[in-house]
Amino acid sequence: MRSPVRVAVVGGGLAGVAAARALVTQVPDAVVTVFEASDRVGGKLAGTEVAGITVDVGAESMLNRRPEAVGLAREVGLGDRLVHPEPVSAALWARGELRPIPPSVMGVPTDMGALASSHVLSPAGLLRARADLPVPGPSDDVSVASYVGRRLGREVVDVLVEPLLGGVYAGHASELSVQAAAPAIWALHARGRRLAHAAAAQAASAPKAGLPPVFAGLDGGMWQLPGAVADHPSIVVRMHATVREISALGFGRWRLVVGPANAAETVEADAVVLATPAAPTARLLAPSVPVAARLLREIDYASMAIVTLAVPRDQVAPETSGSGFLVPPVEGRAIKASTFASWKWGWLGKRAGDLMLLRASLGRAGEEHVLQRDDADLVATAVADLSDAIGLRGPLVDAHVQRWGGGLPQYTVGHLSRVAQIAESVAQTPGLAVCGAAYDGVGIPAVVASAQAAAARVRDHLEGPVGRGGQ
Repeated sequence: MRSPVRVAVVGGGLAGVAAARALVTQVPDAVVTVFEASDRVGGKLAGTEVAGITVDVGAESMLNRRPEAVGLAREVGLGDRLVHPEPVSAALWARGELRPIPPSVMGVPTDMGALASSHVLSPAGLLRARADLPVPGPSDDVSVASYVGRRLGREVVDVLVEPLLGGVYAGHASELSVQAAAPAIWALHARGRRLAHAAAAQAASAPKAGLPPVFAGLDGGMWQLPGAVADHPSIVVRMHATVREISALGFGRWRLVVGPANAAETVEADAVVLATPAAPTARLLAPSVPVAARLLREIDYASMAIVTLAVPRDQVAPETSGSGFLVPPVEGRAIKASTFASWKWGWLGKRAGDLMLLRASLGRAGEEHVLQRDDADLVATAVADLSDAIGLRGPLVDAHVQRWGGGLPQYTVGHLSRVAQIAESVAQTPGLAVCGAAYDGVGIPAVVASAQAAAARVRDHLEGPVGRGGQ
């Protein structure tokens, strides 16, 4: 009988536990140990109690039209908890007030009439957008701001594109890659040289009915997913276990040094998956895969915070409706978005009763000074902006601040080339794989897909002659 295969996964965020789950599913004799430096699994999927109700303080939803994440939720027994947001719309805080968000492809308007009636642009900005200049596509990667701004004007970038990118990456259109950070916009160039015309054509050709909801969540919160994924008899999770070094032993096998310097432990494994952010991954790879390490050090991260507030429902202006709103940076506000969580999620509204639960997110790349305020100041800042936006008034029932330092990778210009070179370098190293939000997408389905691809690479190695050569 074949001896058990031992795989080490470094990092217990969603990518790490998803890779571990895929490995024990695809390699029946595998025993996977997940080394997590903190006291819990899940990374940026986390929950806490606010006013006695457990709520998400990280990502609260996942794309439903990609199969990886919802499929994983069903696989680990959470299928009956899958839910979708209520059919309410979001708004845009533009030109001093909340206005309807015009239909778009990642901020590129698909209906100039709807754009005009929304009044989110100035008359001059609307006129420039309608010009829709037929600029030739670039031969190399460029920033989102450059790509969209040359065609539709800077105001479309500032008011429509920036808040969407800020919500996903906490980044800036002038730095983020159109190919990597806004692939939906980049794909429009195949439809013609006029960007808004191409977006309108795409919208017109899309099915009008029968599509599944765009987003999904879990009754009780997305924070439940990582723990359920890690709950498997062949997955061992070690908390407070920082991996300090990894080194190749030959035949695709690896040695890991775990724990503090004065009490370090050596662990050997038949393969290693690094599911850590770019900086720690670069540190671990530097001795064995220096090219990948150098490229990983070029990936910057943005910090952000989520402020969750609980207030009596009658403290919100009665005309307030919808799922929340986005805030363009040009509005000069500290918050970049707010979610009316009790109205967006039916399950949460029922549990909240007479309370209203609100989320406000703060922090964009390069704006770390905003997050240097203490928790009370961040709460007061969020309340002040929400007071102006939706008439929030009166004392709070409860509040919570969740800080995500260096939480979101920045897909800057050249990111796809950078990631391709990292993948090529890692592929030349037997028994090693990497995964996570730093590579091919920051959304939950993309992270799960990255983890599953890393698991498949390890599986192929273990089933090959080199992988079994040391046994």
